Amino acid sequence: MITGLREIASWIKGEGAIEKTLDQLKAGQYGVVTRVDGQGVVRRRMADMGITPGANVFMRRAAPWGDPVQINVRGYELTLRKAEARSIRVDVKSPTSSKRW
Repeated sequence: MITGLREIASWIKGEGAIEKTLDQLKAGQYGVVTRVDGQGVVRRRMADMGITPGANVFMRRAAPWGDPVQINVRGYELTLRKAEARSIRVDVKSPTSSKRW
């Protein structure tokens, strides 16, 4: 469901992407990192793990109660706490919209 002005604008432009936080992705969904929120050590840790704007992300699975989540980014499997995943913004994509998944 489209709820925000940014999402409406992207659909009008035909981009077809919806921005969500990483913790909102469902298992099997793809996204492209648009922004990493947070400060200091947390932001640096995300960059060290390869979670930077433009990186392709695949949501592998989430634990039964949603914490932690397992993702694939830059060929690596990473496990993040839900609070950390909430600080990462992604544009949700379909697997066919990108040549490199």
